[in-house]
Amino acid sequence: MASSATRPPLPAILLANDLLDGDVVFAIGEADGSLGWTRDPGLALVATDDAAAVRLEGFATAELAAQHVVDAYLVDVELGAAGPVPRHFRERFKTLGPSNRPDLGKQAGEGIAARRSV
Repeated sequence: MASSATRPPLPAILLANDLLDGDVVFAIGEADGSLGWTRDPGLALVATDDAAAVRLEGFATAELAAQHVVDAYLVDVELGAAGPVPRHFRERFKTLGPSNRPDLGKQAGEGIAARRSV
């Protein structure tokens, strides 16, 4: 993962693609202190300091090695009322789901379920 010199500005979230279905997933903090994945960007764990960013980078490295996700990277965000919002168009577009229309795709279903890491 990136060093602090090449890391995006904080606050940041960890974004990746699930290896099995390709969905965009976001790192979340679990009740037991571990990290997992969710498809809901509003629940993403936000790194506000270097220690939290390093923890997310370590989680990304482990998840890449375990072949749970691909293309994991930190994304700088703005903190909004509904949760973190990526500052760049590419990542903001990825948070909308497989379509930019909320009435289509997986985001139009019964809700977005969290996925725990194994």
